[in-house]
Amino acid sequence: MSDVTRAQQGGSVRTAVRAARDGFRRWWTRRHDLAPPSGDTGARSLPSAQQAGPSVESSLWRMRTTVKDEPGSLAALCTALAGRRVDILSLQTHPLATGTVDEFLLRAPADLMAAELTQMVSQASGADIWLERADAHDLVDAPVRVLGLAARTALDSSELPLALRQLLGRCTIRQLPAGPVGSGRAAPDVPDEGALEETVMRLRAPDGGVISVERPYLAFTPTEFARARALVELDARLGPRLPLGRDVLTLPEGNEITVRRADARDLEAAKAMHERCSSRTLGLRYHGPVGDADRYLSHLLSPRFGRTLAVQTASGRIVGLGHLLWDGDETEVALLVEDTWQHRGIGGELLQRLVSLAAEARCASVYAVTQASNTAMVGAMRGLGLPLDYQIEEGTLVITARLEEGPARGELSGAGEFGRVEAP
Repeated sequence: MSDVTRAQQGGSVRTAVRAARDGFRRWWTRRHDLAPPSGDTGARSLPSAQQAGPSVESSLWRMRTTVKDEPGSLAALCTALAGRRVDILSLQTHPLATGTVDEFLLRAPADLMAAELTQMVSQASGADIWLERADAHDLVDAPVRVLGLAARTALDSSELPLALRQLLGRCTIRQLPAGPVGSGRAAPDVPDEGALEETVMRLRAPDGGVISVERPYLAFTPTEFARARALVELDARLGPRLPLGRDVLTLPEGNEITVRRADARDLEAAKAMHERCSSRTLGLRYHGPVGDADRYLSHLLSPRFGRTLAVQTASGRIVGLGHLLWDGDETEVALLVEDTWQHRGIGGELLQRLVSLAAEARCASVYAVTQASNTAMVGAMRGLGLPLDYQIEEGTLVITARLEEGPARGELSGAGEFGRVEAP
């Protein structure tokens, strides 16, 4: 097919889409203008299909489908959607070697089920249909959303996994560290430009390892691959970075402590805190041999795997660490407070802040793994005021807090019992 022919067909398709949408909007407006007033009792006797109007409850859907690469195919699909009062809020096209994949953001009547929508699209020549619920975040224009993710990544290196997840939807992101050849830990060899294999993309990580992104239910498009690669390249060019903000808090006895973000540059200070902690405190935190505690720190302090908050004294000594760890679709929280600084509310303050970070990242829940005898951690989780689930197996306790059902997200970031001084 020549470039001229393809351009002519593309122009006719765009014209058909605009015509279908304009026709639908005129139809919708006319239905609204002719609808009886809400106080008219006659409206109650009308069939539900005749009571449609802007006040009808609706649902947002993200849909991806392949449409035949011929004039009129996309217009037929848009007309079918309009016939069921489905509004097309946005449309992106992903050209492939074998055709074009169209991605829609739809607003549909709440009573239109996924199976009905899929069947309707299939009958209108759509193939390889993928459908999932959307939310208000999906209403943001795609280029604006990508720019926003890039800005967040530029400010904070720990944002990269979250940015990739929000860019690509539900996916599993793994970082494979670089290791010496023959160690069994070396990341697979990936070209500098990355590699795309349908549902898996692999990108060169800034530290020499590999970032693997997998989405089994839906193949990645070249456009998505290019956007993801651009975010990773931005992260590599900027190097290690953390937000500069920190809070100075006053403990009940009058001592001041500082809460700030931490990363691998705090490794030696974190190891020194380990040396000052008792075996019992380290055992409650790491659930294993105390001698192995130090080897976890490099992973925990890496922004590739989550976010870390450090509590330090006026002299600069770290006396507490809180970790928020990305674990696929789930998120883990973990706390460690030096023995002589325990029972002063530091653990609860760290936990409140970690959960607020999780809420800002749109995590649905957070979980903590501890021992049933760790009453301090149990109390801190209960102090969140969120719905909690408990699972106990052979002395190990997993507490899950569901963020979507708790207080408003802004309410999780309160200062608790501490006085607070904001510091730049």
